[in-house]
Amino acid sequence: MTAKTFQDVVVESPAISHVGLWSTVRSEWIKLISVRSTWWTLGAATVLGIGLTALICGLNADWLASGEADEAPGSFVMWGMMFAQICAIVIGVLAVTTEYGTGLIRSTLAATPHRGRVLVAKMIVVASTLFVFGIATSYLGYLSGNYFLDREGIGVAFDGDVMRAVLGNGLFMAGMGLFGGAAGFVIRHTAAAISIVLAGILIIPNMLLLIPGDVGEWIAKMSPGAAGSVIATPVSFDPTALGPWTGFGVFTAETAALMAVAWLLLRRRDA
Repeated sequence: MTAKTFQDVVVESPAISHVGLWSTVRSEWIKLISVRSTWWTLGAATVLGIGLTALICGLNADWLASGEADEAPGSFVMWGMMFAQICAIVIGVLAVTTEYGTGLIRSTLAATPHRGRVLVAKMIVVASTLFVFGIATSYLGYLSGNYFLDREGIGVAFDGDVMRAVLGNGLFMAGMGLFGGAAGFVIRHTAAAISIVLAGILIIPNMLLLIPGDVGEWIAKMSPGAAGSVIATPVSFDPTALGPWTGFGVFTAETAALMAVAWLLLRRRDA
């Protein structure tokens, strides 16, 4: 008789092989909220998203009201969210790579043999958390920054592009979390995944602008960070950027492509 391995027994166990998506989501939710890194990162995102917006609006309100400014007040009312979005990447990466670093991923995949279900559950938890957090933080950032603009008579009303940007911050932060999570599954190392994603979003697009002609500019504005971020600000600092929903569509397609790579590698590689 051939001895069965532990994993063979786990896969054949009805109680484990039929673990549903909802049970997996609940498990991933508990993992996410029970580690201090999640709360520290969300706390940093709150300080950056709200505090920096208030600071920048407070420091620039006089200049914006003077008539000499070459930027619209709407460009500043969610300024700090640019940095809070970096925290979304970190949360997405940590939700995946922490388990690879500790070896817990082996237990996770043994308990849920359908590996695609693990990926989907993690991404549901990360995206939903960051979506709600992004909307709340951007709205509070808007209120804090607009307070200083209102004092100078240049306040921005909460309608139109501002409302779209609040929703857009929720969508973009959720997308950044998904992007970071997918990168985590592909790279499986926390520091490497965060470094590579941040380089791809913050550094490489600026280097592409050095390419002569319109080619470099076109590639740069199609990069994930540049394309997706337009939806998260009422007035973009870059007049040549893609439209808000067009850019977010490009970003969504790029995130979906990376997610497909992550799913394929998760199925084929050993834990």
